Amino acid sequence: MISQKARYALRALTALAQAESGSSMMISEIAAQQCIPKKFLEQILLDLKRAGLVASRRGKQGGYLLLKPANAITYGEVLRLIDGPIAPLPCLSVTAYRKCEDCDGEQGCEIRHVFARVADATRDVLFSTTIADAISSTSSEHLLRA
Repeated sequence: MISQKARYALRALTALAQAESGSSMMISEIAAQQCIPKKFLEQILLDLKRAGLVASRRGKQGGYLLLKPANAITYGEVLRLIDGPIAPLPCLSVTAYRKCEDCDGEQGCEIRHVFARVADATRDVLFSTTIADAISSTSSEHLLRA
């Protein structure tokens, strides 16, 4: 499962992606629109800013805006940034590999072989799906229901 923090980060990025091109959004605006606690959102936006995904502006036209285009920000990138490794087992982690304590050998581990396929499929979806893809698929679903 992904954390609530990761869900909020994805929702905040979605809100920023849907803002008019080049315009920024205030934290209070994002928090109200996406039902995210403001204090928690401040922490999330700082993490996203440190990672180079968003920028902040001061002043009358201030707020947050995307630093990278929505079609260049993947779900996998955001999840890894917020939640850490995307792997069901430590021996399958790309960024935080660790040998399983109770394992005699990875080559003969049946559990690892099954979960390696799961991890690969999950990473394929997460790293090929962008914020822009999610917005366009949501828009398409709303049009189909109308």
